[in-house]
Amino acid sequence: MVAQKDPKDDAAYFGWTAAGSPAAPAISVVVPMFNEAGAAASLVGEIAAALAAFNHEIIVVDDSSEDETVEVLKATRQDHANLRILHHQKNAGQSRAIRTGVIAARAPVIATLDGDGQNDPIDIAALFEALKESKGDVAMVAGDRRERRDSARKRWASTFANGLRRRILNDGARDTGCGLKVFYREAYLRLPFFDHMHRYLPALMSREGYKLVFMPVSHRPRVYGKSKYTNIGRLVVAVRDLLGVMWLLSRAKSPESISEQDD
Repeated sequence: MVAQKDPKDDAAYFGWTAAGSPAAPAISVVVPMFNEAGAAASLVGEIAAALAAFNHEIIVVDDSSEDETVEVLKATRQDHANLRILHHQKNAGQSRAIRTGVIAARAPVIATLDGDGQNDPIDIAALFEALKESKGDVAMVAGDRRERRDSARKRWASTFANGLRRRILNDGARDTGCGLKVFYREAYLRLPFFDHMHRYLPALMSREGYKLVFMPVSHRPRVYGKSKYTNIGRLVVAVRDLLGVMWLLSRAKSPESISEQDD
């Protein structure tokens, strides 16, 4: 199947090296950030240490931060030559920041994690190895936070939302809110894009016929900054998005298999 795409989504349009080129790294780590100046430098350092055994690049997408996030990242780049910093002129949300990073990525495999430092970068390697060991049978390995380091109110809201979403969408995900995921870039770019789509990647991947694996990962308390969401805000957006994803799933049709016919 050949996925249709907007020409502006092509890496070449932006002047970036296309994924899969001879100089491409094995994995691109995409980190969306908004007002994370406190966590930025240490998180980049942890990612670099965790993936020291792999040819990798780190792409931080600054979603028009109002603090010193970009300045901190620029200073950090002196110690990490494989760090790339992309900046949104206008705040566009986490899903758009992830998409910006994935489009820019030069590796065939993408790892994403939240920019607040609560996802532990040391888990990336295990998810990456699991994806490689599947030998193409799996398109995404997603993290499942077993010991949440959030407030009781936030954990309750997340448990309720995940349970509701799982029953309705039947996507097999216990923890779709975990930002730590490793997947093939090509598979991601075949998915329909909309704001907050990052919370529905398991369902959207399944819609396209891709296989998924979920692995337990660690979770850390937030040390710097504050959460960008409230429980009420999450609920309002989640209900609207859930209805939209339900519609997308209901409109999906599969050709089962595709073959090119010779003369």
